[in-house]
Amino acid sequence: MDVTIHGCRGSTPATGAAFDRYGGDTSSVSVARSDALPRLVLDAGTGLRRLADLLGDQPFRGSILLSHLHWDHTHGLPFAPSVDHDDADIDLYLPAQEGDPLDVLSRAMGPPHFPITPAQLRGQWRFHFLEAGSHEIEGFEVLASDVPHKGGRTLGYRVSDHVSSVAYVPDYWLTQASAEPVDLVTGVDLLLHDAQHVESEMQAKAFLGHSSVEYVIDLARRHGVRHAGLFHHDPARTDDEIDEIIRRCRQPDLEITAASAGWRYRT
Repeated sequence: MDVTIHGCRGSTPATGAAFDRYGGDTSSVSVARSDALPRLVLDAGTGLRRLADLLGDQPFRGSILLSHLHWDHTHGLPFAPSVDHDDADIDLYLPAQEGDPLDVLSRAMGPPHFPITPAQLRGQWRFHFLEAGSHEIEGFEVLASDVPHKGGRTLGYRVSDHVSSVAYVPDYWLTQASAEPVDLVTGVDLLLHDAQHVESEMQAKAFLGHSSVEYVIDLARRHGVRHAGLFHHDPARTDDEIDEIIRRCRQPDLEITAASAGWRYRT
């Protein structure tokens, strides 16, 4: 399995030299089989534009799974040349909810908020609701599970090629009532998890609906994760500050990486 991060910033893009190394684009990750082009994309934040780094001028043909519908997970759709392409062929899945999937997605992407709707993207598009449970998508086994996050239904994903696995939980509301995403994370090779805050910030920022670096590391250690990827960095967190977080949080029994745009994980 070949996992590539195209964007890992949370909430809104960050620009400037202080954010260059980890990247300022928002959530988007592609998954491919070894030595193949990606057929599965997790989320469509502004990082989706970087899918062209792998595909070049070729169109994307495959499936996009949205974890939820917040702007930082959808705003890349009309700006990514690999998906807004005459020859693209895409199934887009979003968490099941009341209404029609295209209508739900068009509430934020369409007039008066945006000049076109998803139905006007170039290529062949099919829009679907996805329920929690096990699914076979693009040759991968995909487990979708509800996770707590503020402001709309949110799914986390576990993707497996029957040899290795990655868990993707980009937004997670760490509250006392939260149910841990045990079914998604147990024993995975790579965990990409919301680590927008550090523990000392949680009292002031818990209402925003995110998680802490310390929680992710504890979760990974307790559930046999091989490699923990800190994801969804605070938009104000500079590269140097992320470096310091990694320095402080090193563990002798767990590999920890701060996700960065362009980072690839291969198993």
